[in-house]
Amino acid sequence: MREIHISDIVKAVRKLCIDANHYLPEDVKEEIKKYAEEENWPMAKDILYKILKNIDICNNENVPMCQDTGMACVFIKIGQDVHVVGGSIEDAVNEGVRQGYIEGYLRKSIVCDPLNRINTRDNTPAVICYEIVAGDKFNITVAPKGFGSENMSQIKMLKPADGIEGVKDFIVGVVKEAGANPCPPIVVGVGIGGTFDKAANLAKKALVRPLSLRNKNKFYKDLEEELLVKINSLGIGPQGFGGKTTALAVNIETYPTHIAGLPVAVNINCHVTRHKEIEL
Repeated sequence: MREIHISDIVKAVRKLCIDANHYLPEDVKEEIKKYAEEENWPMAKDILYKILKNIDICNNENVPMCQDTGMACVFIKIGQDVHVVGGSIEDAVNEGVRQGYIEGYLRKSIVCDPLNRINTRDNTPAVICYEIVAGDKFNITVAPKGFGSENMSQIKMLKPADGIEGVKDFIVGVVKEAGANPCPPIVVGVGIGGTFDKAANLAKKALVRPLSLRNKNKFYKDLEEELLVKINSLGIGPQGFGGKTTALAVNIETYPTHIAGLPVAVNINCHVTRHKEIEL
């Protein structure tokens, strides 16, 4: 049995909150660069290069890539041979978020009640997803989620009879309806299967998968690629000004479901698809 003290979790989450907001993952940056080189619409090309310039400025000056520094979404994989000592994991994560957002001068965007709208002033609480896995490792991924893109996300309980075409139409329709609102080029996270809540969780997790990795199942790999072509043919383009770069990737995650159901969730992220990971 391996012990991990909550103080290590606090330090890790604090650093991840700051780094995720300052440094875009290299795979996302490379995709933006690739599309910038391939764009033939001058305005779209110019916007993509301006996005790359913004990323470089943030890297060099240690400032956030966007004024919306997001709600802290935290994915934790806990090895079953790990024993956390010194207090509560949830309290440690929220303390790390509090320290990171205050000390990193990141915008505090969280209200303590969805209707009373009183700001918590430290960006807590985080949204934490736990997964128990084999081994003695403790993995933390922090993915700050801005709500310009989050608000464009949708879930639908399709009928099995809707089939693959119904799934495609829903996903492409969500992106088309979102238009320029989520600050394209976007990353499209898709969850198919499970229950209402499981599909949404899958779609969120899909956004932290490297853009260079396609689904291991060939059927869904091909579907990801087909949907990316369909979405980019919509002509929304970078920041909604037209062009062939509406999305950088479509990432699909699936789970078994009930014979009577076909849940599909689409979680959209803007080009600032932020996430950082550490293993303790």
